[in-house]
Amino acid sequence: MSDRYKEAQKIYEKIGVNTEKVLDEMQNLEISMHCWQGDDLNGFDNEGPLSGGIQATGNYPGKAVNAPQLMQDLDQAFALIPGKKRLNLHASYAVFEEGEWVDRDRLKPEHFKAWLEYAKKRDIGIDFNGTFFSHKYAEQFTLSSNDEEIRRFWVRHGQACIKIAEYFAEELGGQCLLNIWIPDGYKDIPADRLAPRERLTRSLDEILSIDYDKEKVQVSLESKVFGIGLESYTVCSSEYCINYAATRGILVLMDNGHYHPAEMVSDKISAMLPFHDKMALHLTRAVRWDSDHVVLFDDEIKEIAKEIVRNDALDRVFIATDFFDASINRIAAWVVGMRNIQKAFLYAMLQPESVLKELQEKEGFTELMMLQEELKFYPYQIVWEEFCRRNYVEAGKEWFDRVREYEESVLVKRG
Repeated sequence: MSDRYKEAQKIYEKIGVNTEKVLDEMQNLEISMHCWQGDDLNGFDNEGPLSGGIQATGNYPGKAVNAPQLMQDLDQAFALIPGKKRLNLHASYAVFEEGEWVDRDRLKPEHFKAWLEYAKKRDIGIDFNGTFFSHKYAEQFTLSSNDEEIRRFWVRHGQACIKIAEYFAEELGGQCLLNIWIPDGYKDIPADRLAPRERLTRSLDEILSIDYDKEKVQVSLESKVFGIGLESYTVCSSEYCINYAATRGILVLMDNGHYHPAEMVSDKISAMLPFHDKMALHLTRAVRWDSDHVVLFDDEIKEIAKEIVRNDALDRVFIATDFFDASINRIAAWVVGMRNIQKAFLYAMLQPESVLKELQEKEGFTELMMLQEELKFYPYQIVWEEFCRRNYVEAGKEWFDRVREYEESVLVKRG
């Protein structure tokens, strides 16, 4: 324990914040890191371009092209991130034996055995996502398709994903979040908005109709405002997603890049919690649109963290990352994004929330504004240093030296 930390501890004590309790809470904070930053969301089950309004720009050297490379890169990133981690995995990252391949509607737990072994050795949990894009049957519509063959294909895929999520939960001992997101929509103004949503409802009901352990598998539905080629209409909009989840007993997943730029997910969390026992988040950074930039330590990420912490909802919100930037070192992108989310939660935990809430209730708005501004200069970075020290991870920019060494010794040699 450094003298700097002891001094910071005293400063926070004066406003009623116990930094030791905060560090304990930080140690238990579990964030699910997405695998797809490591290979620009290409996956291993199909060759071809990304589709479904998804695009990764850039060509930084060293992209992982197979499971061993991706796992190696994940390990390098995990080693530079303090605290608890989980792995957020897409169905397109199935690992097949040599000469084996099945389509997404025939995926089984055995195709993810390599990922299970990876997680067990590192004592981490896994969350799972159906992959309803970058496929020959995802050119326009998936679960809302009026082509019954295509619609049924994706229903079978969703059902397969639930069983795979259940496999992870049972084998790893805990819960697995199974997220569903579809890219369905129209480029221009449709003549009928209702019929695709009715078909989507039927498809989701069919997916959820299979027998599975609802305590172990938490199914979530993710909305989106628009995508490339889907500018005028998306079937699974925010309103649809919230209403479906509320009536079917599943979770809403909010991605803070999936809304109009003037909408803030930080404001939506408290609107969801009174009506939903649990919810899920994909944290990213939208630049003008859903561009999935690396998460920064900016106002919105801090406000999201504060909303969860101040409402005592850490055990009610599943937190995961979702960004992919092919123009920069992919491992550095993981580390920067994950550490910034952790910093945001540490910052939130160091707020004297009871004092701030009391000022609001008493309408002491002048003092509230003053204190909120003064807190921005409290020594939270020193508490961060102590958190990293206890996790044997570099607190400052020194971690980047290890990324640079890894790039020179591993990534550039991949060609």
